[in-house]
Amino acid sequence: MINKNEKYNLMMDFYEIALANGFIAEKIEDTTAWFDMFFRPMPQVGGFCIMAGVEQLCDCLSTLSFDEDDIAFLREKGVSEEFLHYLSDFRFQCDVWAVPEGTPVFAGEPIVKVRGPILQALLIETMVLLTINHQTLIATKANRIVRAAQGRSVVEFGSRRAHGAQAALLGARAAYIGGCIATTNAQAAKMFDIPVFGGMSHTWIQAFDTELDAFCAYARHYPDNCVLLVDTYDTIHSGVPNAIEAFKRELLPRGFRPKGIRIDSGDLAYLSKKIRRMLNDAGFPDCDIYASNSLDEHIVREMLGHGARVDGFLVGERLITSADAPVFGGVYKLAAIEKNGKIKNCIKLSENVSKITTPCPKLLWRLFDMETGKAIADLLTLEDENISEKSEYELFDPDYSWKRKTVSNFVARQLLVPVFEKGQRVYTSPALSDIRSYCAEQVDTLWEEVLRFEYPHNYYVDLSQPLWEEKQKLIGEARKK
Repeated sequence: MINKNEKYNLMMDFYEIALANGFIAEKIEDTTAWFDMFFRPMPQVGGFCIMAGVEQLCDCLSTLSFDEDDIAFLREKGVSEEFLHYLSDFRFQCDVWAVPEGTPVFAGEPIVKVRGPILQALLIETMVLLTINHQTLIATKANRIVRAAQGRSVVEFGSRRAHGAQAALLGARAAYIGGCIATTNAQAAKMFDIPVFGGMSHTWIQAFDTELDAFCAYARHYPDNCVLLVDTYDTIHSGVPNAIEAFKRELLPRGFRPKGIRIDSGDLAYLSKKIRRMLNDAGFPDCDIYASNSLDEHIVREMLGHGARVDGFLVGERLITSADAPVFGGVYKLAAIEKNGKIKNCIKLSENVSKITTPCPKLLWRLFDMETGKAIADLLTLEDENISEKSEYELFDPDYSWKRKTVSNFVARQLLVPVFEKGQRVYTSPALSDIRSYCAEQVDTLWEEVLRFEYPHNYYVDLSQPLWEEKQKLIGEARKK
């Protein structure tokens, strides 16, 4: 949670409250239910996404309760006294599993799984979705930009364009998971222990009589971290020459070297090449060139394709809002309920095939090739199937079941890990820097074809034979209703 004093008790769509109120009236509030959170295909973000937001979800679920103000508000909205009594004595009792933050995840697979009383599992739907959807979206966008930068640094620079304070703070956190090296947001840097990146603005330069005066003053105050913004007036004829002069006047005599210069307008690729020559000729080949100005992975990749001499990118609005794909399509669907001691698997059909759900309580496995370390495929199985004991396994396309392939020499790892058991938090989130490193390692397990920005290879999320058969059976039964 961002502010421990803020209350998120009623952070839920009101229909969840209405349905929960109905469960009380029907005396089925304690029926055990299984829910899956997953996302549907998102061509705009490529072949995979980066899981994020688990720590904040755990924080919210750990403190879920309903106080007198909540009860009074719901009473005004016509909620039954029986339900209000239930909420006044509320204690979270669900089991929750989640894919660890930083893991590449794919459409159609459960990235959060909830089991518990159906009333409680329903009430947390909105919190699960908004927490995971937002940060996963931004971590995914950041990772795409970082990969486009081809080893050059990327700094998150989007707070002023974020959709509110929480979006700025959690967006900075997610961007760091995705691979950004730092944030310009001081509050996020403090809160999440993210490296902070500083620099100057045009205001500083305009506040002095001359650009050179502004550069010299800044270099005097920040000699060990001097990054000068050179495009206020004329980048090539004024900005860069004045920066070089300031470096020579203020830094070299004191034993410091410049950290960099930044360009924020114009033809960034063209300018960077001219600036690189000017800096080299002046004796500053170690002075980095930073670029900003509404960048994203497409612009970054195109710049580098045209030979841009840029060492780092400050990326703002198109990262913090994921401008070209601003909505993450996560959904939360019922997979099974328990009735009279027996599990009843549930499926939702649709005229849109991609919206047909996969039923049953499930496990999510990732199969890795033991020779290359690369991910082969993900596999959904029933909960009683143990793929880790198999020496070989037959995978098949769940849509075209005749397309089959037998794999061997693999290791299977379960991706969903317990985060709550009977309502008690059992998961300790790793340090954010460790999550970031883990993310980079896991992305490296994907083949280059999967990493393509356009038309990535279809990474398979397969079903086991028993799970596929159960799904086909339920589809057939539902069509007869």
